Amino acid sequence: MTDFLAALLQPGALTTLLVLAASIVLFVTGWLAPEITGLLAAALLMVGGVLKPSEAVEGFGSPALITLMGLFALSAGLFRSGGLDRLRALIGSDAVRSPKRMIAVMVAAVAPVSAFVPNTPIVASLLPVVEGWCQRRGVSPSKVLLPLSFATVLGGTMTLLGSSVNLLASEVSSKLGYGAFGLFDFTPIGIGVWLVGSLVMVLLADRFLPDRGRNDDDLLADLSSSGYLTEVKIPAGSELIGQSLHGSRLQRRFDVDVLELHRASERFLPPLADRTLMLGDRLLLRCSREDLLRLQQEHTVILAPMPEEQILPDQQNNQRLVEVLLPSGSTLAGDCLRDLRFRQRYNVTVLALRRGNAVLRERLGRAALREGDVLLLQGPKDAIRGLQANNDLVVLEQLEKDLPTVSRKWVALLIAALVLLLPSLEIIPLVAAVLLGTVAMVATGCLRPGDLQRAIRLDVILLLGSLGSFSEALEKTGLAAALAQGLLAGLHDWPVYAALLVVFLFTTLLTEVMSNAATVAMVIPIAGQLAQGLDQPPMAFIYAVLFGASQSFLSPVGYQTNLMVFGPGRYRFLDIARYGFPLTIAMTVTVPWLICRWFGL
Repeated sequence: MTDFLAALLQPGALTTLLVLAASIVLFVTGWLAPEITGLLAAALLMVGGVLKPSEAVEGFGSPALITLMGLFALSAGLFRSGGLDRLRALIGSDAVRSPKRMIAVMVAAVAPVSAFVPNTPIVASLLPVVEGWCQRRGVSPSKVLLPLSFATVLGGTMTLLGSSVNLLASEVSSKLGYGAFGLFDFTPIGIGVWLVGSLVMVLLADRFLPDRGRNDDDLLADLSSSGYLTEVKIPAGSELIGQSLHGSRLQRRFDVDVLELHRASERFLPPLADRTLMLGDRLLLRCSREDLLRLQQEHTVILAPMPEEQILPDQQNNQRLVEVLLPSGSTLAGDCLRDLRFRQRYNVTVLALRRGNAVLRERLGRAALREGDVLLLQGPKDAIRGLQANNDLVVLEQLEKDLPTVSRKWVALLIAALVLLLPSLEIIPLVAAVLLGTVAMVATGCLRPGDLQRAIRLDVILLLGSLGSFSEALEKTGLAAALAQGLLAGLHDWPVYAALLVVFLFTTLLTEVMSNAATVAMVIPIAGQLAQGLDQPPMAFIYAVLFGASQSFLSPVGYQTNLMVFGPGRYRFLDIARYGFPLTIAMTVTVPWLICRWFGL
């Protein structure tokens, strides 16, 4: 305690501690987007005199960040050229006959791919494939979608390229003087994690994964008790005018719940059965996708999801009806459909919205979108094709005929193989290989220049670039050493395995409530100092932080792929924890043991 108080007297230490504390609050509460929080922290550290401008923004020019940008482009080239079509075909194969077998295929095939390709585009690409398999097999998506996310998380810890967190950890470690990671430096540990995690996932599948409902005729029509929320308007000539809901055919003919009635500026809540309906009334309905399709053909009511829009009859054969998901990091989150001018922006009409088991109390045009929301859209095929290349939305339906040409598939695979091979043989640096691979993808036509720009996740780049300032400030002010001394006092007589277990578990729990990238940037400096105090290899403790930040199995917000499957799987919050808790315990026991074996501790 004395050492920590003495450290606070150092120049800039108190400012750093306050900035970090405020950042943790913002990361946990989500009041600001993570990348905005990172930029704010970097700015405050400069204003407070803790860091020079060159030190605070050094992360934006780091090799790790440039490598990540190129990696986004390479993965986009692989998907666009059809380089991973065999993986999609394997996952959607009719030879896979049960959820347990599907999970086994996922951990055996998807996890190794995610060791080299960012897991977010993998999940985005496979979501519609898995949902199609569920529909054909009559299986609830909740039995297989969460394992899809967990499989990519496990695979992401096998190589340096498996996750953006790995690249950030390498950069932080290098800046602190502990050395950067090689492409396959922690692969032996990662393979052990993958094997143990895969076994646990398959064994727990039957008892710990919920069944949130299915429909043998149409999986997407089975929306459990919540269904879709949509608005309809009573037009001129409707038989509903002058009638009550109780006396009309609306609820007898369609399986719908009327949640609200809007009349001009008035809003009426249930009970509504005896209220007389009038021309122009808007009804907020909860119903299935099948009934939404039937409502489009009825003239008793018309679909009117946006106040300024009118849904036109489907007069063209190229109209498609698809579900799209707002993934983690979507720039649309926080805005309402009306302010976004969604129809004009994407040339599609929003028919309905699904948000887990929640019931919205706003009209659809005014409802603020959230990450994990599922929208039902109608639009031309060309517009839907455009959505497939959009980072803010994930199309949850296979559009095989809309996929780009696959004539350059083998070219894309060759480029990706060379990007991995050349750095492994130490012929050229990894960042150079990734940049050359990106240029080759565009030059050979595997990726269009416009697709290259859309593939780069700006939110991730801003977050990782700004988080380097955390590690720099902790190290520069001596706070990392002081915090490590506090831990050292409690762990001094503990075995190395127990100390590594504490570091791993602390990192894992912190990751569940805030950004895993922020966790890495904050904890690695402390872990490095702790290792030196225990007279142990710093890299062993840094690996414990790296794996702890990547093993997020307890909440939908802990990792972006968990959130991506949360809505389509119709999971509840505790569903994630129930399936992920035994896996977290297994990883907490296994990872420190594997690290000890690898370093000979």
